[in-house]
Amino acid sequence: MKTIFDTSTREDLIHRISRIKGDSEAVWGKMNLCQMMIHCIKWEEMALGKKKYKQSLLGRIFGKMALKDFVKDETPFKRNVPTVPEFKIKEQAGNVDELKEKWISLMKEYEQFTNNHFMHPFFGELTKEQTGILAYKHTDHHLRQFNA
Repeated sequence: MKTIFDTSTREDLIHRISRIKGDSEAVWGKMNLCQMMIHCIKWEEMALGKKKYKQSLLGRIFGKMALKDFVKDETPFKRNVPTVPEFKIKEQAGNVDELKEKWISLMKEYEQFTNNHFMHPFFGELTKEQTGILAYKHTDHHLRQFNA
């Protein structure tokens, strides 16, 4: 199973992020390129423990069951999977090069990961193993969304 904690897997994701061009358009979904990058930056900040969120009521009811489905195998996330409100980005524009630099910097921080039981706003508390799989799949999902 691919995980963000595997060096070669993480380096591949970083390489894919670095190939993003300012004119990249989404293959699916409602986000534009800058919204997607800001969304992913916020997600990495959460996973790395830089931002804290509480689990929603809906997450408390369905989160663990949904998490098992998301991390059970290598299957990529489906297109147009809903996102939690905290990660819906309203800003329409940004500097693509600066956003790439910030995103890559956060990806590199997984080498010294210490947030072993972080709280996802829907899935709830994740183990390090679940975090690694979910972080990989989340990043891969959005890179595929923009053909990167």
